[in-house]
Amino acid sequence: MKGKDKNKNGTAGENKEKARKVLHDKEIREPLFDFLEEVYGKTRIIEEKRMGKSRADAVMVTPDNVYGLEIKSDADTYARLGRQVKDYNLYYDYNYAVVGTSHALHVEEHIPEWWGIITAERMGDAIDFYVLRRPGKNPEMNWKRKMSILWRTELAHIQELNKLPAYKEKSKLFVIEKILEKTPEEILQRQFCEELFERDYTVIAGQIKEYKRNKKH
Repeated sequence: MKGKDKNKNGTAGENKEKARKVLHDKEIREPLFDFLEEVYGKTRIIEEKRMGKSRADAVMVTPDNVYGLEIKSDADTYARLGRQVKDYNLYYDYNYAVVGTSHALHVEEHIPEWWGIITAERMGDAIDFYVLRRPGKNPEMNWKRKMSILWRTELAHIQELNKLPAYKEKSKLFVIEKILEKTPEEILQRQFCEELFERDYTVIAGQIKEYKRNKKH
């Protein structure tokens, strides 16, 4: 005789509990950013940042480094992760995979050994995060790619800080190459992070307009 609440995968109550525990991307983000602030102190989060052929779920800026954050919720698959990993490795100093518990045992098979891993699990009404593996320094980061994250106005400010020529008629790539050629990495690293901390998306249109106007003079 069949149990009245049974099916192939368990009771209706068990299935409901399993479904409730499944974490989705949008549920993870805000609690994750709060957790990272507790761990790293001063941080700034930039969401959905274009990088090469992919898009970073989030980028965390600290005073000294920039971290890529790839979120794989319980509802996500690894289908696009290979391409994403290649792009994260080009742009950021460190990278984290932030995963729901359904991925915790297998995610390390899909990411380089220098990537960090943070697990996310629903605990009652809260989400619990655990640093399963700290990230190592990314050996594949490309300074030209990383510097391309900055706007022309931000690059111009770095040029000014380091007393470099304006190069107003030159391309963005030319300016980046000159900054890299003339500025020690340890100084540039701090300046780069500071520019991202100070970035104001509400005024960028006016800043770009003013930059283009000044470029003509």
